Amino acid sequence: MSNTIAEYNAVIDNCKSLFIKKTRDYGTAWRILRPSSITDQIFIKAQRIRTLEEKKVSMVGDDIKGEYIGIVNYCLIAMMQLECGADTPLEMPVDQVAQLFDRFANETRDLMMAKNHDYGEAWRDMRVSSLTDLILMKLLRVKQIEDNQGLTLASEGVKANYQDMLNYAVFALIKTP
Repeated sequence: MSNTIAEYNAVIDNCKSLFIKKTRDYGTAWRILRPSSITDQIFIKAQRIRTLEEKKVSMVGDDIKGEYIGIVNYCLIAMMQLECGADTPLEMPVDQVAQLFDRFANETRDLMMAKNHDYGEAWRDMRVSSLTDLILMKLLRVKQIEDNQGLTLASEGVKANYQDMLNYAVFALIKTP
């Protein structure tokens, strides 16, 4: 498990580095996005990964790893948006964004560690394509919850689904050379 934590943290550090650079370039323009729009952005990235996995050719040139990094960062944006709410200013200082990034990334890593304990790191024996499919399934669940105005009868909420998608994307990044 200690190797998993080190690998996980290395992936998150890489994702955070890109996220903070983009925050310095663009500010927090993502704050304008509604939760459903963030879900759709993640869906676009996951669907592109699946298409590239099936067709084995990219016409645009962006690689699959970059798309998984995008999924990680958009999942963290989604969790930040769920917390910030409408009264938070659109433009946030970089240090505040970095703190939120770390908080949600750490919470999600802790969830991964608990699940890894119970599931025995089963993800290590999974195909990366299955991780992509699980992300797509979680996205369809989130879309349904959003369409139901957040009401669920027996299901986890959207944050738990974003955390699972983030963890699946990190696993894919660990497994992808």
